[in-house]
Amino acid sequence: MQRKPIDLTRLGTLRCAIAPEPRLDMDGEVRRDRDGNPLWVTSVAVRQLESRTVDTLDVVTPLKPTGLVEGGEVKITNLWANDWEIDGRKGVSFRADAITPAPVSVPAGPARGSKGDAA
Repeated sequence: MQRKPIDLTRLGTLRCAIAPEPRLDMDGEVRRDRDGNPLWVTSVAVRQLESRTVDTLDVVTPLKPTGLVEGGEVKITNLWANDWEIDGRKGVSFRADAITPAPVSVPAGPARGSKGDAA
């Protein structure tokens, strides 16, 4: 399996599409990483830069992401793509260290006390 880092600066807006859920194995048991931490999967919608195209990625994290709201912007830390092949099937899975709510930016307004303000 080859791990490939994803350059997040080349992606567009990232939004939580489906809130975090435990990642389950074929028997319905919660999957765990090598350290015994339960794995979580969050669906993230990615709107490509300068495009109307949206892709959805299921991103697995070792800790439950908190504070995410479906439709809200998110920040992903250390996103990796992993190629996999099992029983003749193949695909790509995505892992990250963390998914957190994106910082909210407040638009700048006119400075207080500037010329033209009523006294």
